[in-house]
Amino acid sequence: MKLRTILKAGSAMVLLSAVAANAQATHPQTGEALAEVQTFTYRVLDEHSSVDPQVVEDTYGSDIVRDLFEGLMNQDASGELTPGVATGYEVSDDGLTYTFTLRDNARWSNGDPVLASDFVYAWKRAVDPALASEYAWFMELMSINNAAEIIAGEMDMEELGVAAPDDQTFVVTLSQPLPYFAQMTTHSTTFPVHPATVEEFGDAWTRPENIVSNGAYMLREHVPQERLVRVRNENYWDNENTIIDEVTSLVINDVNQGLTRYLAGELDRTETPPGQFQRLSAEYPDQAISIPRLCSYYYNFNLSDGGPEALQDVRVRQAMNLAVNRDVIVDNVLGAGQTAAYNFTPVKTAGFELPDLPIADMTQEERNAMAVDLMNEAGYGIGGEPLSIELLYNTDEAHRNIAVALGQMWQQTLGIQTTLSNQEWQTFLQTRGNQSFEMARGAWCGDYNEASTFLDLVTTNSGYNDAKYSNAEVDQLMTDAKTAEDPQPNYTRVEQIIAEEVPIIPIYHYADGYMFSDDLRGWPVDNVEQNWYSRQLYKVAAE
Repeated sequence: MKLRTILKAGSAMVLLSAVAANAQATHPQTGEALAEVQTFTYRVLDEHSSVDPQVVEDTYGSDIVRDLFEGLMNQDASGELTPGVATGYEVSDDGLTYTFTLRDNARWSNGDPVLASDFVYAWKRAVDPALASEYAWFMELMSINNAAEIIAGEMDMEELGVAAPDDQTFVVTLSQPLPYFAQMTTHSTTFPVHPATVEEFGDAWTRPENIVSNGAYMLREHVPQERLVRVRNENYWDNENTIIDEVTSLVINDVNQGLTRYLAGELDRTETPPGQFQRLSAEYPDQAISIPRLCSYYYNFNLSDGGPEALQDVRVRQAMNLAVNRDVIVDNVLGAGQTAAYNFTPVKTAGFELPDLPIADMTQEERNAMAVDLMNEAGYGIGGEPLSIELLYNTDEAHRNIAVALGQMWQQTLGIQTTLSNQEWQTFLQTRGNQSFEMARGAWCGDYNEASTFLDLVTTNSGYNDAKYSNAEVDQLMTDAKTAEDPQPNYTRVEQIIAEEVPIIPIYHYADGYMFSDDLRGWPVDNVEQNWYSRQLYKVAAE
């Protein structure tokens, strides 16, 4: 079989050539004078779900995992692929076989070499029904041969299309060509784990005293609901070019407290409170920044058999979708550069064309008038059967403010009464995942930069289809899109179906308002996926 080379390490990545960061006075590329103390401390809203690559399911946890572990490929500051443990890869002419060449100097934090068999172990672990990974479906989306059957319990995990013919060669066989397959290997689910450590300690293998990792950092301390500290891994293959020595994430549930602690000098990064970005940008022009992200904020309807009867009526869902004044939410409630969302997939998604949806071209007055007519037809709300809905969200001021705004819009326009229910992150995930809700906040950040990372969520078997929406046409369109020369018509039709049947209500596409300390450099502001690595950051000396 003829292979063609897709990526070579030497041309895909700029390596620093200086000695260890704590011994250098200036940055080896920019020439900037470096601060003597190289630490990075930032705020997170909630406790992360896990630091196990095959278990983690949230963005906070994934940020940590990218520091502790390294997969086959990484991303640069613009989101382009660069080598990780793999120096490059080759793909067969039929697009079904990917062969990754691993670097021979990659090491685990205990000094063991990182082997191709470690990737085989991790990828089989990800699809193993015994682990019940929330991200097992992601491995199926990667079109890895036999992944779907293994996840369904119909085939042994040893049949997964992965192999390690030698220590530095990792081979993946796909069931169908997938043009963006390599991009998906930057996701934490595909990262290796140290087999001996997992086998010895079981569920306790990720504790600081047990964990063995292969990333630029090691886990030194974890105090649940308080802080997590990672320090440089001296055995990381590129440790000499890492500048930040210690990274600390602090769980601060109140965004206003986070800002107070940032202004007191305790944090290097924090989110701006809702509605305050413009003020902070004026007061701290060198520190406040809005970063567009590959993320969508939405609300799920519970369409399962146990969901509210009224929400099974598509006219009610359409009316509620129409009655949302998104401009009020993005301009007045949030105000940090977010954009109103009438479709699910963000406009920043690579190669994606926004669909032409009637709702997007209407005035809010026209939307409201149509919404009232639909509710009257359905027999609910003003002049009809009273309707009360509980809105579930995870604890956060911005989430609460949005829920309050939605409730007011639905009450004023449609006569719907709403009650609010907030839960801490882990409980919220369980409640939403078990469909123990009526309507629940949802948010999705792309696992890779392609529209399917969003639209696959509304397929019947998606692990994160919390609405439990099922449409055979959508399923087929998304299946066909994976092998289509041009998948855009499929994506357009799926977006149209979402707008017609409204299993979810898109609210806005993200832009995150942040405060960054003025001595911090290297943040990948041009990477819409916001996959950041602490090893790429550094602090400059005070002038």
